[in-house]
Amino acid sequence: MTIDASSRVFATTSERGLRQELPPMRLWHKAKKLGIWNPRDIDFSRDILDWQAMSERQRTGIARQSALFLAGEESVTLDLLPLIMVIAREGRIEEEMYLTSFLWEEAKHVEGFRRFFDEVAQDHSDLSHYHGPNYRRIFCEELPNAMNRLLTDASPVAQVRASVTYNLIVEGVLAETGYYGYTRELTEQGKMPGMQQLVGLVKRDESRHIAFAIYYLSRLMAEHGDVVWEALRERMNELLPLTLGVVNDSYDAWGDDPPPFDLPREEVLAYATTQFQKRLQRIERARGQTLDEINRVANELDEAEA
Repeated sequence: MTIDASSRVFATTSERGLRQELPPMRLWHKAKKLGIWNPRDIDFSRDILDWQAMSERQRTGIARQSALFLAGEESVTLDLLPLIMVIAREGRIEEEMYLTSFLWEEAKHVEGFRRFFDEVAQDHSDLSHYHGPNYRRIFCEELPNAMNRLLTDASPVAQVRASVTYNLIVEGVLAETGYYGYTRELTEQGKMPGMQQLVGLVKRDESRHIAFAIYYLSRLMAEHGDVVWEALRERMNELLPLTLGVVNDSYDAWGDDPPPFDLPREEVLAYATTQFQKRLQRIERARGQTLDEINRVANELDEAEA
């Protein structure tokens, strides 16, 4: 695609400038402050000892969960670029600036979870056997297809389907459910402080990612109306069975044996369902709001969480 040089305008040197009041700019400033952490600085020395003291079943449980995170983080790193390209083509410089930090953070998450396998579990085998059919359906089909569709279709509906898959389902439900598992398995047991630190940093980064998605999807609703809401709700409902299926696949892998860490299947399924409902309800509250109202609410929420 050739750019017509005579029609190109740079927002930052125009009277418009940078719109510091937009929620993506607030997230950009938070990312500069809170996202500056190095996966290589995490101390895994205690984790190595805790890992060695765990039972084989406990190690398998943590390895399975961490392998899901590791491939998931690689997937979202690989699949984000089409969304950045759409935002760039629309000239939304504030959103694009924030998304540059988004991509960098996803790459660090990949590095952090790979360090766990290299240095704590010392496992250099093929970990893909931990990826069940529902997981593969989401990360090998639904996510890349929805994101790559943006390369040829930047319609509001295509953008909604991409962001719902990436942000609301992968980050807002699956990852949040995974954090819950780590809390129950490690934090409450006082084990593996390095992994606890890594998970906490990843969770903090991705809370900003989800906040951006809430703003982004709300903006699309304000600009394009209920066609966006209907596409969003449809996509959420399409992916819910697969999302719960990821949880069920992990538990089914234990066969008739009880899972390690005494974490019941029903408890995890209930948590995932609650996260799903929270994401859907949060977006629904933005229906009918103007862009100014969406910006105000997003900034108020950001200030309350600061």
